[in-house]
Amino acid sequence: MMNTILDTIRNTLPGVSIAEEEPMKAHCSFRTGGAAAAFLAPEDEESMMKLLAMLSENKIPFIILGNGTNVVFHDESLPYYIISTEKLQGISLTEEGYICAQAGAALSRVASFAYENSLTGMEFASGIPGSAGGGVLMNAGAYGGELKDIVLSVRCCGKDGKCVQELPAEQCDFRYRHSLFQSGDYVILGAVFRLERGEKSGIAAKMKELNARRREKQPLDLPSAGSAFKRPEGHYAAALIEQCGLKGISV
Repeated sequence: MMNTILDTIRNTLPGVSIAEEEPMKAHCSFRTGGAAAAFLAPEDEESMMKLLAMLSENKIPFIILGNGTNVVFHDESLPYYIISTEKLQGISLTEEGYICAQAGAALSRVASFAYENSLTGMEFASGIPGSAGGGVLMNAGAYGGELKDIVLSVRCCGKDGKCVQELPAEQCDFRYRHSLFQSGDYVILGAVFRLERGEKSGIAAKMKELNARRREKQPLDLPSAGSAFKRPEGHYAAALIEQCGLKGISV
């Protein structure tokens, strides 16, 4: 059934690239993972929605993947399809001066785009290695900032590729490392970020400072997901791990 669907995708959806038996260790920051049945990358939103509809109609299991920076795949074969947002890279300014980014755009690129347009408020995200879609999904944050602070709306559709809508931030149930989209009922297509006008020199200085702090504390040259633990309210995960005598322990 899966091979038949892949043939149909090849013949009817030229905007979707296909790699069969694709090793997922090449697509996540931990550099682990066996081969997925197929790795599919739509080149635009229309191709994404048509692909979702086709897979849903044929009951083919799939998951959506951004930059793979908070994902661990096991090393056995993965009996489902991976739909990657890696080609959905568009970033633009709206007429109101907000930033519109597609789901696959790296948060670092969106932050750089904000700097280039003298927009402040996204400096905290300049070193986060994830994509805009993945960041919105988990309400990513760092150094006192969270995406919920700057998201104006999220463009999404159902898992069947239908019912495209723009959800305002207040309907996205943003909480600490949480959003409505973790229910799995929606596919994030993009987001609009509302920032403030600022001075480029100050924006650049803040980004440089925060990225220096990140380099000091995280092994950016090794397979890693950066900060891996949620912070318990009123505490720091690193301090609790050290108090338990677990700092440096590995498996």
